[in-house]
Amino acid sequence: MELKKKVLIVEDNANARELIVLVIKQAGYDVVEASTGLEAVDQAHALHPDLILMDLGLPGINGDEATERIKADPSTRNIPVIVTTAFPRQSSLVQRAIAAGAAEIVYKPVNFTALAEMVQRYSSRDAQTHYYCQTPTSYPR
Repeated sequence: MELKKKVLIVEDNANARELIVLVIKQAGYDVVEASTGLEAVDQAHALHPDLILMDLGLPGINGDEATERIKADPSTRNIPVIVTTAFPRQSSLVQRAIAAGAAEIVYKPVNFTALAEMVQRYSSRDAQTHYYCQTPTSYPR
């Protein structure tokens, strides 16, 4: 029996997190949840998920700083981080998340079908190539 891939979902809005959790679970993944940037860093270090979906506007430390901390640690740096945000591409938070090593930026409102496909692509341990979504063609703003 193959173990399910684990996805860490980091979102401070409980309703948004609940929807994302539902979509990712229905796609066949185990889900771990965090609602703050510090929780995300702690969960990443403790559980080593296969993928992290990271909101940017979080209480405490923002998602860009949480991503930076995760990517700075050799034990977690290879975990792909997909950022979900309503901030515009030109915002400093988005730019810092990209600089920190975010694999891709998904703009809210999220297209859940496309998100599930992206999770499948990035959750593969063989997926070493990361792509940046510079123009949100699949993800309406």
